[in-house]
Amino acid sequence: MKQSNQAYLYGIGAICLWSTVATAFKLALAHFSPLQLVFVATVTSIFALSFILLIQKKLHLIKAQFKSKPLFYLQAGLLNPFLYYLVLFKAYDLLPAQQALSLNYTWAILLPLLSVPLLSQKLRKSDMTAAIVAYFGVFVIATQGNLTNFSFESGTGVILALTSTLLWSLYWIINTKDKGDPVVSLLLSFLVGFPFILVTLLWTQELPSWNTQAFAAGIYVGLFEMGVTFVLWLVALKKAERTASISTLVFMSPVMSIGFIAWILQEQIASSTYIGLALILTALALQQLLPHLNKLKRSDPRESA
Repeated sequence: MKQSNQAYLYGIGAICLWSTVATAFKLALAHFSPLQLVFVATVTSIFALSFILLIQKKLHLIKAQFKSKPLFYLQAGLLNPFLYYLVLFKAYDLLPAQQALSLNYTWAILLPLLSVPLLSQKLRKSDMTAAIVAYFGVFVIATQGNLTNFSFESGTGVILALTSTLLWSLYWIINTKDKGDPVVSLLLSFLVGFPFILVTLLWTQELPSWNTQAFAAGIYVGLFEMGVTFVLWLVALKKAERTASISTLVFMSPVMSIGFIAWILQEQIASSTYIGLALILTALALQQLLPHLNKLKRSDPRESA
């Protein structure tokens, strides 16, 4: 099989798995607190990533990578998994899955905006256009379409969902400075973040009691939100002839996720969710397409004539 075809198989596999995790979040949160779910999922992910590195014969890289930048991995571990997933799961606990899912996808819009002050990158018109369209979509979802006489079902949940996008964007921004093996780096983030999760859990709550359905959902989250799927996506990008051709598969994920939410969780999908999600996806498309259209316009000889 050609490498490009393999890239699509790995990429589609990753997208299909990611599309199911919003449903798994809600199933697990029916039994666990958000912090307990972070605990179960993180432990699962640590074992999964360690096993992957064992197969790849890269376990020896863990110590060397950590010693090279311990403070970096401390920052990374605090952001992900500790703060990001704690905030994200709390948002899912307070909001319908369809709302939390849609709001969380705006991280891709926020990331380039934060890159301007934090990475000294230039602000593009396409980023501003995408942000305006996307956050109008957020407003539609958060107000359930009541744009004039609006009220939030859970203002705290909306704030937490948007805060999760900030934390996730910050995590990826600091990772631009990481030149190590990405799977090793992810495992180190989880290893460093785990003590903070454990201490906070023991200090404020208790370890989760055994429940087969709850642990199955928590383990599923650890495997297919945090661990294995990330590796599948990395392999897809590595094998792809053009990264952009694989990256566009991400647009399938929220649409498929809404389908799983309606089918398995039996949530009635509000028309405002469809409209808001369509606006967010349109914003993501504009963010990708407008720079290319501007380049084509500048290279058109008729423009310089």
